Parts: sequence; C-alpha cells; structure tokens
Amino acid sequence: MDVKQFKTLAVCIRIIVCVAAFCTLRLAADVVETASGARFVGKITRIHAGIVTIDTGDVGEINVKQTLVTSITTDHPVAVKVADGASIVGVVSPSPAGGIRITNAKGSFETPVAKVIASWVVGEEDPDLVALRRKWSYEAGADINGRTGTHTQAGTALMYRAKLTGPDDTFQYYANYLRQETDDQVSADQFKGGVDYADNFTPLRSWYVRDEGGFDRVNQITFFDVAASGYGYDFIKETGHVLTGRAGLSYRYDRYSTRNTPSLSSAGGDFEMEYSKKIHRAQIHDRLAFVPAFQDLNNYIVTHEFSFEIPITRSLWKLSIGMTNNFNSKPVPGVDSLETLYFTRLVLTWGQGADRH
Repeated sequence: MDVKQFKTLAVCIRIIVCVAAFCTLRLAADVVETASGARFVGKITRIHAGIVTIDTGDVGEINVKQTLVTSITTDHPVAVKVADGASIVGVVSPSPAGGIRITNAKGSFETPVAKVIASWVVGEEDPDLVALRRKWSYEAGADINGRTGTHTQAGTALMYRAKLTGPDDTFQYYANYLRQETDDQVSADQFKGGVDYADNFTPLRSWYVRDEGGFDRVNQITFFDVAASGYGYDFIKETGHVLTGRAGLSYRYDRYSTRNTPSLSSAGGDFEMEYSKKIHRAQIHDRLAFVPAFQDLNNYIVTHEFSFEIPITRSLWKLSIGMTNNFNSKPVPGVDSLETLYFTRLVLTWGQGADRH
C-alpha cells in the first residue's frame, strides 16, 4: 500500500468513526412519542403533574401533556413512581403490550403511561416532595431610556420582587420606582411597594389580603395606600397557563400636597384579573385592577400592566417588554386622568422557585 492509498484509507476511517459517533449520540438519547405520531428526542428531566419535560438541547425544554404520550424510552436508569406509590429505578422502554417497561437487575415491570405518577433523574429528589416545599424566587430589573429630537425624554425605572411559593399559598412583596422627564419637565415621579398573600383553601378557590402604598409627586400625592381582602377564583389553572379573578373589599387613602385637594379616606371595592401564559420559552403577564371608593363611586383608580418576557439565558437573565396604564378618575388640576408608560427592561431572576424557562 503506497502513501496515497494509506492517506485515503485514513480519511475513510475518520469519516466512519465520526458517523458512528454521531449515530451513537443520536441513539443514546431519551425518546417520547405521542398518539399523533410526534417524536421528541433529548433528555427527559422529569415527569410531574401530568407533564413530561424533555430537554432537547438547542431548542430548550419542551413540555408534553402526559395524556398524549404513548411510549417513553430512556438510555439510562431513571426513578419512576407508579400509581400505588412504589418507586422503581431502571431503564424505560416501550412495552409490547402498550405503555412502558421498566427494567433493572431484578427484572422488569410494566405499566400504562397514564399510571406513572412521577419520574426524575436518579440522585435527584422526588418532584412531589420538592413541590410540597415553599420556595423563594427573586427578580430585580432596571431600564433607562431616552429620546431626542422634537421632544427630549429621559427616564429611569427600577423594580424588585420576592415571591415565596408553596403548594397551597403564595406570599410576595415588591417595590417599583419610576422617574421620567419630558422636555426638561418631570412627567413621572412615583414609587409603590406592597405585599400580597393568597391561600388556596381548595384547588381553584382562595382568599387573599394585600396592601400597596407609595407616592406620586406628579399627581401631588404625598402618600397613598390601598389595603384589600377578598375571594379569588382560578378560571384557568394549568402548568404555564393561569387566569385568576379576585373580588373583595378595600380601604383607600390618598393624601395630597395641595391645600385645595382634600385627602381621601374611604372604604371601597377591589376587583382584579391576572393572566399568565407560557409560550415556548417566553411568558405573557397581564394584570388589571379596579378600586372604586364607596364614599364617591365616581372616584376610582384603574391600574393595568402587560409584559412579554423573553429569556436571554436559561438561568438568570430575561428581557421584559411591556406597558403600564394608570387611570385616576379624579386627578388634580393640570394632570391627565390616564398615564401610559412603555418599558423595555432587563430583569435578573434567581432563587429555587425561579422559572428557568
């Protein structure tokens, strides 16, 4: 064999080795198949609460409803908890009789996919036990914007939120500050902070208490406070898709810096709607609140915030784009009733309960 033939043979061997390695990598992966014929390849990170989560690598995590899954294959042992509460560690493969087969050194066990309560990576904790724990998550964000031309505008916004989430309740506290100047005039200078607690006494029903206070110098409000309590109901409550309504009573207090505007101190109502939906790795949030004063039903406030969050990295950063609307039916003279602000905000998230997308 001459040198040229040897080099050709070496190149062929390299190609064969690379192809074999690539095929091995493709075969050494978990596979989830559905009744519609869809096939997902990657790593199954967990099965919990009726959702099969597959990490596909470049595409990210994909959630598949367990009711749609017909077969599961893993290339490594996983822990599987079945309907009777027993946990089995083994390699999962499709069962000829339908469902799945879990195989280990002691033998094999077969079960329908529907009777799999949970599954997780060996060495990690049962997700049912993890779900019973309260977990803190945190967010901190900031955005700085400006514009020059016919009008000049500069603004700064800061936000912070901490949330403690448990299986049956949620506690959170938050703070937001916004300052904006338009044509060298202050057009927004406001701060608000609050706490919110909700307890689910049934899977869909809850009671809540909340308190929010702060100041709004453009509206000449040196201090405001809204304390409310009432009943909540989840019209939609699915993984990654929630619609919650609230109705209750409130106490509202506004103190103004102008002598001509008397302070408001009145009981009132509290009506809220909050919607969130996860779309692939992105998230939509929409919240609307209406607080009328019983002392004067023509005196009410409406707050609305919409945001679309896009993850920048899989663990820490996301970009939040949205708008806030604040409507005061009886503003001080010279101030518009409706205030609309747009934002593009860089948000840092961390904590055990943070959504990793």
